Amino acid sequence: MGDSVPNVTLVTEFLLLGLPEDRALQGLCAGVFLLTYLAAVTGNLLIVALTSADLRLQTPMYFFLRNLSLVDICFISATVPKSVAGALTGSHAISFRGCAAQVFLVIAFAGAEFALLLVMSYDRHAAICRPLHYSVLMSRAACVRMAAASWLGGCVYGSLHAAGTLSVRFCGPSVVHQFFCDIPSLLALACPGEQRLEFAFIAGSCGFSLVCFLLMAVSYAQIFAAVLRIPSAQGRAKTFSTCLPHLSVVALFLSSGFIAYLGSASKSPSSLNLFISALYSLLPPSLNPVIYSLRNRDMKLALGKLFGEKSSADV
Repeated sequence: MGDSVPNVTLVTEFLLLGLPEDRALQGLCAGVFLLTYLAAVTGNLLIVALTSADLRLQTPMYFFLRNLSLVDICFISATVPKSVAGALTGSHAISFRGCAAQVFLVIAFAGAEFALLLVMSYDRHAAICRPLHYSVLMSRAACVRMAAASWLGGCVYGSLHAAGTLSVRFCGPSVVHQFFCDIPSLLALACPGEQRLEFAFIAGSCGFSLVCFLLMAVSYAQIFAAVLRIPSAQGRAKTFSTCLPHLSVVALFLSSGFIAYLGSASKSPSSLNLFISALYSLLPPSLNPVIYSLRNRDMKLALGKLFGEKSSADV
């Protein structure tokens, strides 16, 4: 009889107040976000165009890279346009359904990206450690199935977390100190004891991600062992050049996501929260095209050919 009833609020919308309150700083953040967004979309669209048009890039590695670029475009588009529009118009409200959609999209595309990175590591492992069976292991049909499984797995993953997060009851003000709806910030607004289902999903996801990461680490250990057995120094360098960009992208994606989800569950505004959230949502989609294009000889040749054809056409 003496138990207190929590103040349960029927939430119809949330306020995204992760950006600084000062209007000038909000405008600065919006400008940085917009420029980063445009650069990310342009770079990833360029990779999609190059890997679709150039005949030398019609291989499994570039097929998966094309899918990764499409995922990156979708991933950054799920958060940045809404936050930029809110900063420019001063309207920071997002409906409950809009927030649910944002949670689903962010987690779905993050899950699809992780799955694609895992598939790409398998592709490199097959190419270097099992070259005689590569054409069978990475046939066109097999590549399409693995890419489809990555996209579908991301959708299932996003659905589980969106359902687990937004099925809770919320207590207190519906203010999200973040520039998009993310799971830690929403769980911080939930009534005590309501987060158990989503915590179970998070624990399961962490366990599954750890297993996938260990498989990826074992795969790369075998790749590096095989590369070191190549007698030619030029051959070793060429093989490493196809692996290092992917390894860099994996490290960037996992480290930024790990840092973001360790530090973003806060009920108060923080410049650090804004920074680590931007690190997770903006950095990987923006840097992936740079990493793959600047360190990849075939991509640079295709890019030079594209601009060379344009310049010759102009003449």
